[in-house]
Amino acid sequence: MTRADARENRARILEVARAALAEDGSTSMNQIAQRAGVGPGTLYRNFPTREALALAVYRLEIDQLTGSVPGLLAALPPREALRRWTTDLVSAMRRKHGLGDALSPAAHKSAADQSYGPVIAAITQLLDAGKHDGTIRPDADPRDFLQLTGALWRAAIGPEDRSQPMLSLILDGLSPRP
Repeated sequence: MTRADARENRARILEVARAALAEDGSTSMNQIAQRAGVGPGTLYRNFPTREALALAVYRLEIDQLTGSVPGLLAALPPREALRRWTTDLVSAMRRKHGLGDALSPAAHKSAADQSYGPVIAAITQLLDAGKHDGTIRPDADPRDFLQLTGALWRAAIGPEDRSQPMLSLILDGLSPRP
C-alpha cells in the first residue's frame, strides 16, 4: 500500500469514527472498520485501542476548530466570528463528553490538557480582533471566556437548547463599557 493510501485510510477511519461515535458512543471498533471500508488490521495498526481512536477524533476536531479562526475572521466581523466559533466549540465539547464510554477519566483529562493551549490561542485571536475594532472590551481574558463557555455544552442538551441565549449574555458582557 502506498503512503497516500495509508493517509487516506487513516483520514477515512477518523471521519467515520467521528460520525459513528457522535451517533452512539458504544460503536465497536469492528463496526467502525466496516463502515470505513478497511480491515480490522488496518484500523488497529492506526489506532491500537478504542481510546486511541477516540482521542484522535477529538484532536482532529480541535485542530479543525482552532484552524478555522483565520477564515472566520476573514469572512466575518470579529464578534460574529467569535459567536460562530464558540457555537462550534460547544458542539465539540458536547461530542467530547459523548465519548465518555470510550475515554477513561485520565484520557478525558489528557484531551482537555492537550487542547487547552490551542483553544486559548484561538480565543485570544478572536478577542484581539474584537479589541482592535472596538467591539470587545480591552480587559476580556480568553481564560475567563473559556471558563464561561464551558457551561454552554450542558445548556445545549435536552428539549430546550439554552446555549444561544446564554452565549448572547456572555458576548454582551464582552461589550466595551460606556
